[in-house]
Amino acid sequence: MSPRKTQTEWKLAELAAEVGVSPRTVRYYVQRGLLPAPPFKGPDTVYGEEHLRRLKAIRVLQARFLPLDAIQVELARLSPDELRALAESELPTDTLPPPPPAAPEPLKASEVSTAGAVSTVRQVPVAGYRRWELAPGLELHLADTADDKTRALAERVRALIEQSEER
Repeated sequence: MSPRKTQTEWKLAELAAEVGVSPRTVRYYVQRGLLPAPPFKGPDTVYGEEHLRRLKAIRVLQARFLPLDAIQVELARLSPDELRALAESELPTDTLPPPPPAAPEPLKASEVSTAGAVSTVRQVPVAGYRRWELAPGLELHLADTADDKTRALAERVRALIEQSEER
């Protein structure tokens, strides 16, 4: 009996099946920047171990009910070793959400209607979270389940950003 050869490259359909998502979802994640683009595009495109590891990590973070924007931030901050550990962690099968839709749904932004709010601060509804764009490239995510102390901290951060924009 020969030892099983470890696979290091996958076609799109193979990679998607390995993680339990659709090929369209993999392409969407590449488009969104959650996954790096494969080195070659066309009928002979192959995906490597980094793609598999990141897809597994995305599924773990989805099981923790993080929205894709928060997942993207989390993936960017992780070291390669931390990413590997996250990808290898167990998925709670009873809480795993279904894969996200292949096409993004447009987000509806509404202005925050608090006294003295700056017009550039937007509240964007996301299931389970509230998200504010504080400045270009800077977002604040607050879980609906956050305690009063955490909510107060979020308000202080928003106030600091507003003060800095006024200067």
